[in-house]
Amino acid sequence: MSVQFDDAREARIGIPEAVFCASKPEADLRALFTRFAAPETAPILFTRVAPDRWACCPEELRPSYDYDPVSRTAWNKTRGKRPTGRVALVSAGTADGAVIGEAARTIEYLGWTAVRFEDCGVAGLWRIQKAIADINACDVVICAAGLDAALASVLGGLTDRPIFAVPTSVGYGVAAGGETALRSMLASCAPGVAVMNIDNGYGAACAAARVLRALGH
Repeated sequence: MSVQFDDAREARIGIPEAVFCASKPEADLRALFTRFAAPETAPILFTRVAPDRWACCPEELRPSYDYDPVSRTAWNKTRGKRPTGRVALVSAGTADGAVIGEAARTIEYLGWTAVRFEDCGVAGLWRIQKAIADINACDVVICAAGLDAALASVLGGLTDRPIFAVPTSVGYGVAAGGETALRSMLASCAPGVAVMNIDNGYGAACAAARVLRALGH
């Protein structure tokens, strides 16, 4: 196996290394799934585990993992429940489920509480208005939206919590695989909205984790 794990990453930055499964050679993935299925191994998160990547896990080892096909994540065990620290995960539509799910599962794996608010797109503003009090009861907000991504600006004007916006590749034509959502979020008139890369729910969760650690959670 050619993979070299960065075992000291958590000591340096507070976030452990995860396994990004897309494009990894099947032999390396199979070896990693085999390695971390052993009961004595440390917790590990696998991301971008599309069905073809999950097929690399030997069938007899699959019960050793918690696999979620929507978020395309898997773990052998979580890192232990933390007593405080809540992240609001707000998505514009159910079509953004893979991205917001990746963020939520990463937060859960790291031990904090993920609170989902799905299908809150601004085409029906009552939905975000209905949820905003509960969103503001959390410590950090992650917002995932495609198309024009207006939800990020609306949320940025309704919450004082640190907010990380994730453009998704959802949308027709000029949505251009998330490029329009990315530019819309970057051009947001709401001050202090931090923008992640397209579809990068994992990155948003890690940004939220840094904030939670800084807050002492």
